Amino acid sequence: MPNDVNEPSHAEVLRAADAIVAAFATTDAKAYFATFAPDATFIFHPESNRLDSRAEYEETWDSWIAEGWSVADCVSSARLVQTFPGGAIFSHTVDTTVTTREGAESYRERESIIFRHLGDGNLLAIHEHLSTVPDTVPADASADAEPNVAEVVAQ
Repeated sequence: MPNDVNEPSHAEVLRAADAIVAAFATTDAKAYFATFAPDATFIFHPESNRLDSRAEYEETWDSWIAEGWSVADCVSSARLVQTFPGGAIFSHTVDTTVTTREGAESYRERESIIFRHLGDGNLLAIHEHLSTVPDTVPADASADAEPNVAEVVAQ
């Protein structure tokens, strides 16, 4: 990879993140894994260990597919872009529904993706970290408040 010190734009980061989310949302393994560097690493809270390469994640993905898993829906919100020379960090809340042999499952998680800037306007993900969202409600939020769809879309 080039040793580029150019800082990606906010729009470039959002395009790269949107490509990941869109491919994941349709269980499009080819498009999804094309967004990650071969040496990318992955930390997923449901997995017992870190995945140390894209190939290792692809093997894990294939095992999920073999068990009847697929993504039915994936929505990104509360998006934050942080750029720096040579790359960026994208973090967001992700609401995902998957189907399994047991039926549909939905969950809300937080995710951070670190991108390397390739110097041609493109970004490649080099690390992804997925974590749970605590069930606690902030002290200043109403316990029964639901997010407004317009607010989620605006994020």
